[in-house]
Amino acid sequence: MRFGSLGFTHRSLRARVTHLLGAGYSTNQMSYDLARLRRTWLIEREAHNNTYTLTPDGQRVALFYTKVHNRLLRPLLAVDKPPHRRHCARHWQPSTGTSAAISKTPRLGNTA
Repeated sequence: MRFGSLGFTHRSLRARVTHLLGAGYSTNQMSYDLARLRRTWLIEREAHNNTYTLTPDGQRVALFYTKVHNRLLRPLLAVDKPPHRRHCARHWQPSTGTSAAISKTPRLGNTA
């Protein structure tokens, strides 16, 4: 399946990658990466145009890595993160009277 005029340019892809990485991404790095993707037949350049489109193989690879990220990497990375604070605060309800009892109890090591 070909998207025809739906493609991406060097400039638009570089801006998106720079935003996603949160760091500088030079035009030389972008050109190198695009050349490698073209050599592996994952993207193709339209004739007389600076627009690139995904090949059918490129679409399959993109779909595969998207599924790997969503089904495997995201859950594995979420294990190391603490639960979202807003989610926990919504379900947590303070018990009555415990804060007064805790504040009146003497601390160990206080001799005064």
